[in-house]
Amino acid sequence: MTALAALLADRIRRAGPIGVDCFMAAALGDPEHGYYQTRDPLGAAGDFTTAPEISQVFGEIVGLWCADQWRQMGQPDPVHLVELGPGRGTLMSDMLRALAVLPGARAAMRVHLVETSPVLRRRQRETMARHHGGVAPRWHDSLGAVPDGPILLVANEFFDALPIRQWQHRAGIWHERRVGLDDAGDFVFVLGPAGAPPVAPPPAAEDAVFESCEPGCAVAAALGRRLAEHPGAALIIDYGHNATALGETLQAVRAHRYAPVLADPGASDLTAHVDFAALRDALGASGARCWGPVEQGAFLAANGARERVAVLTRGKDETTAAAIRGAVGRLLEREQMGSLFKVLAATSADRAAPPGF
Repeated sequence: MTALAALLADRIRRAGPIGVDCFMAAALGDPEHGYYQTRDPLGAAGDFTTAPEISQVFGEIVGLWCADQWRQMGQPDPVHLVELGPGRGTLMSDMLRALAVLPGARAAMRVHLVETSPVLRRRQRETMARHHGGVAPRWHDSLGAVPDGPILLVANEFFDALPIRQWQHRAGIWHERRVGLDDAGDFVFVLGPAGAPPVAPPPAAEDAVFESCEPGCAVAAALGRRLAEHPGAALIIDYGHNATALGETLQAVRAHRYAPVLADPGASDLTAHVDFAALRDALGASGARCWGPVEQGAFLAANGARERVAVLTRGKDETTAAAIRGAVGRLLEREQMGSLFKVLAATSADRAAPPGF
């Protein structure tokens, strides 16, 4: 049993079952024992790999998209370039390299990294110093701490790690699902009190499970307000579903394999599929204009991913070229990451459809 598991079990014995969101928040963000507070989870030696770590093309395409939006905004200087959940800083590094193709764009950017993990902040600092020594990023615990002004924001695999609540349909009534203990002292799901989910679920059969993510909707609403008050654009890239849907998607990953969701909190990554319809509604209700979501593969292809591969493979030996093509194929192909991952854009209300939408 992990140290965090012992603490949570004691809490449950004293006060009763806790919400799935409370379990997930502690497992990922506990200041002393939380998963993201204690390790770098990325790469072959970690638990999972994200798109920026697979191919530089991902970050370069996102950077070029941001450069185009900056131009469409009238080339404001300065403009806040914000990333939510920046991982190792790889995506931001690749974006900044691509932004340099548009004169004045990189110089106008003021880089802001929204990150709560001290371990990952150190990795981001190292990445930025190694590749962009002249850039002075600012770190924040939340979007609300980013100064006012024109904004370009990217969130790649950020929303899937925000704590969710789960609901179960029993005898025509929704009940919040909670985490309790069985007779052996192991964590188990239990049925909690009746209640109404904050997002209206579709019609449900007996024992159907529904998930909601209030922190995600809160971040989307805050972003929507920013885009209503200041010129800007945002990209949200994550895995999930276009329409609000039933289903249990909460999962744990350790060493690139699925693990039991409730076992060893703090030792595994916990994520859930993103409800893009709920994010779109929150953004729109706060004044932003939304585009998509579209599939990641279609977005990257529409913005020049294949053309970039042709440039990167030119003059390379076949082994190197095949590795480049294979990595980008993993991002583009529908049977890999191309269709599960979606891209949602949000802009200020007066903007035209951005590239890829």
